[in-house]
Amino acid sequence: MILEGKFVKESTMYIRSLLVALSLFVSPSWAQKAKGHWDTMRTTSETIEVRAGERKMIKTNAFPEGTTEIVYRITLMDDNQKLASSLVSVLKAIPDPTGISQGTAGAVFLASTVSGNDKATFAVFLDEKAAKTYLTTGKPTQACYTQPNPINKEARLLSATHGCMKDAPEALWFVFQSDNWLMKQKIVLEVVPWIDAQAATGWNPDRKAAFLKLAVKRPIAFYLSQKETFSVALLQQVMEQMNFETYHQLRPEERELFLEKSEKAVLKELGLEAKYAQKIHDQALRLFLKGKTKEGIEQFESAIQSGMQDPLLYAGLSYCYLRTKQMTKAATLMEQVSALSSTDLRLQLALAHVYLFTDRVSEAKALYKKYVMQNLPDGTPWKVKALLDIREFERSGLPNQDLPKIKRLLE
Repeated sequence: MILEGKFVKESTMYIRSLLVALSLFVSPSWAQKAKGHWDTMRTTSETIEVRAGERKMIKTNAFPEGTTEIVYRITLMDDNQKLASSLVSVLKAIPDPTGISQGTAGAVFLASTVSGNDKATFAVFLDEKAAKTYLTTGKPTQACYTQPNPINKEARLLSATHGCMKDAPEALWFVFQSDNWLMKQKIVLEVVPWIDAQAATGWNPDRKAAFLKLAVKRPIAFYLSQKETFSVALLQQVMEQMNFETYHQLRPEERELFLEKSEKAVLKELGLEAKYAQKIHDQALRLFLKGKTKEGIEQFESAIQSGMQDPLLYAGLSYCYLRTKQMTKAATLMEQVSALSSTDLRLQLALAHVYLFTDRVSEAKALYKKYVMQNLPDGTPWKVKALLDIREFERSGLPNQDLPKIKRLLE
């Protein structure tokens, strides 16, 4: 149990470190300016009548995905009064919540210019049960915000850190209590949500953490030493392309195709394509040389079929085909990649080998001779690698009477 607890703790810390990395990965300019909009279509605008001494409840409309802050305005009206302008129209002049000053100045700016003489107190709750308890008892012990002083108008911004908004509620419950002794009163409640552009994607911290936990276990991560960097970049790539709801609704096969495409984009973005191809090549060739020829070849084929076009993979697969006497497959493969790179020496060497074992000896000799004084991309001399391959072909029992001549040419 102690070991299990330690593992869970370390896993949690690991995911947190990835989330920190993600926060650094995002451009700093994003954090400096709020990006989003006032949702003027999904507002709450309710008018109720409250009898003297009565308490009455209003539930706001459900907040849209991405709501991080709200502005509310409460106005008590006399019978013949009407609002001069709606809260929505006032907010059109304010591009984002940072334009609303806190405290009294903000309240004066947002509050209605028209209000009556009646007054009321109110409290705000996070759930209906707590609101109904207040309706019965009059004790706002579970409220996230209270206004115990009777008011005839009030306007306020509830920010993302406010007790009513910090846990991203789906709605809020406002409960009003009339301060009148005899007469009923009319109360108007207006609520406008602020939709944060990033939060609207649905990728909250818990969902990001869950994705990162799976990302580091994906097959591609097995071959990468920079698993954390890759996982964070993959999450960023996915978030930029679709919101969480869309991603979540993908069928398993659709999601896999989408992730594979995103992984390729991340490999290219991070400059890891060549390293990844090298890892795949080394793993596949290791399997092949250990006698697991089928598994090794299948791993090469799978990588190429997935869209990877690194010359190293084609050269490796061609070598395996020749070693297992699959000359036609090797020749077909080289035909497919002829346009891939006419200058890559790994492909040119693979092509020379194919020519040698498909009755095109003169063309093979020309290639062997042409590059005999050059080096492969990893620094290995062409002739050293060519001789090593030819000796392996001999050990594999590949029939070719020209092998001794080619060796002399290279030596």
